[in-house]
Amino acid sequence: MYTITIRKVALADLDALLLISRQTFFDAFEAVNNPEDFKAYTDVAFTKAKFESELTNPHSEFYLAVNKDDILGYIKLNFATAQTEFQNNDSAEVERLYVSSTHQNKQIGQQLLNFALDTARSRKLKYVWLGVWENNSHAIRFYQRNGFSIFSSHYFMVGNDRQTDLLMKKMV
Repeated sequence: MYTITIRKVALADLDALLLISRQTFFDAFEAVNNPEDFKAYTDVAFTKAKFESELTNPHSEFYLAVNKDDILGYIKLNFATAQTEFQNNDSAEVERLYVSSTHQNKQIGQQLLNFALDTARSRKLKYVWLGVWENNSHAIRFYQRNGFSIFSSHYFMVGNDRQTDLLMKKMV
């Protein structure tokens, strides 16, 4: 297993967080989306102001996966009213879990997911949930291997392209 440190993101890390967020999202989804819709979405979703707002939300937490000074990936956890849906005190949402394309298949995503599950357990929550694009079969299999099951779906807009996210959860 690749050794990483998972550390909480501080406001001073905003530029680094935005950089790894853009890089991983573009690597994962740019080639499989309509260019105009993708640009319309990313122009709004990946701004410094938006990330600063998310980072200063008391019910959201970002964590970086690092090896020495290299940022390999990150995770965003939402609790209570910061959750994009449900917004209850019994669950945590993994809103984002991304690993740099150059560090895939090194168990970094697994370590980040384990961290999320451990965090939920330590807070005595009942379950962890997330949304994953229905066409992201690799991610769906990853979450299923980790005991998540599909319980619903919702739409996610990428520009004018209405996509379906599968909602998955795991009791902790």
